[in-house]
This record gives sequence, structure tokens and C-alpha cells, in this order.
Amino acid sequence: MTTLEASLDVLSGPAVTEIPARLHDRLVTRAIHEGLVDVAYRTLDTRIGELLLASSSAGLLRVAFALEGFDAVLAVLAEQVGPRVLRAPAPLDAAARQVDAYLNGDVVAFDLPLDLRLAHGFRRAVLEHLCTIPYGHTESYTEAARGAGRPAAVRAAASACSHNPIPLVVPCHRVVRSDGSYGQYRGGPEVKHDLLQMEGVA
Repeated sequence: MTTLEASLDVLSGPAVTEIPARLHDRLVTRAIHEGLVDVAYRTLDTRIGELLLASSSAGLLRVAFALEGFDAVLAVLAEQVGPRVLRAPAPLDAAARQVDAYLNGDVVAFDLPLDLRLAHGFRRAVLEHLCTIPYGHTESYTEAARGAGRPAAVRAAASACSHNPIPLVVPCHRVVRSDGSYGQYRGGPEVKHDLLQMEGVA
């Protein structure tokens, strides 16, 4: 184990509060630069509650709501992406700024690199399609299935939306049932209604 790897273990453990902030930031920056971090994460207080943002070297990987349990979300990321999971706010500053700006009504589109590795096959195709639904518009699950290339796979499209790992940024909240009801949402129905109301479509 290198000295930096040993330092990274300390940063992830209970002794982190004993490390001076400036040294902590330098170690985190160096660890990320040298590829020693699989997942960087931070939390963000917003008007819809606390969010967890997580990224890999490829881009934004996960946006989680508090009701999902942040510890559980991080455990899944450690299992599915890599065990070197580190609280490191700086790599997620741009994502945090854009999420805040969106929720405050200041921007209508995100400009962030995304890492969609947590979605596979048709689910990934659905997420890619969701990114084409513009602000202030909605689609039905049937339309989302068609847009993702499998018109008959309506239930699978609904499942892809409800398991979207990057809500808000990949706007699954813009997909609703044919009867106008909301369907499932990781942040809960109240948050989905809030987002659609903010966009002027609820």
C-alpha cells in the first residue's frame, strides 16, 4: 500500500475529523487525480430536501433522495462501481450548482457529463430518451417506450423511470401515466408533483 493509499483509508475512516482541512483537501485532490477514487460524493441541501450526488471519473453517476437512505445508496455504489468511495465535494461542485439553479428556476437544462453504467439494456435506452424530453413537457410511459425503441415495452419503460439512478438531471419526472396520474418516483409523489408544477405542467 502506498502512502497516498494509506492516507485515503484514513480519509474514509473515523479519523477524518482529525485531519486539517487544507491537508484533507490536498489528499482528496491527489487521490482523485491519481485514480484512487471509484466514487466521489457530496450532499446538498435543497428546497426539496437533502440530496446525495455521486460521480465517477466518467461523470455524474447517482442522485439520491434522503428517503432512499444515503448509507444504503453508498453501499450499493461500493458494490456495483468500486469500493473506494470518498466524500469529496469539489468534483461535484458543477453538478451541485446546476441542481440548485434548476430547483430555483434559474436553468431549464443540465450540461453535465453522465455515467449511465448503473442502467443496462433497455433501461439505459429509456434514460437516454428521457434526456430528450424538454423542460415544461411531459410524455406518457407509452410514448417513452416508443421513444426508446420498444413501443410494446410500456411496463419496462415505467420500471426504467422508477429506477432511474440520476433523477432530476435525467428527467424521469416528466413521464406520467396516460390518465395523467404521476406513477412512481424515487423522491416520492409530492416531489414529482412539485417538479412538474415548477415546470408549469401540473
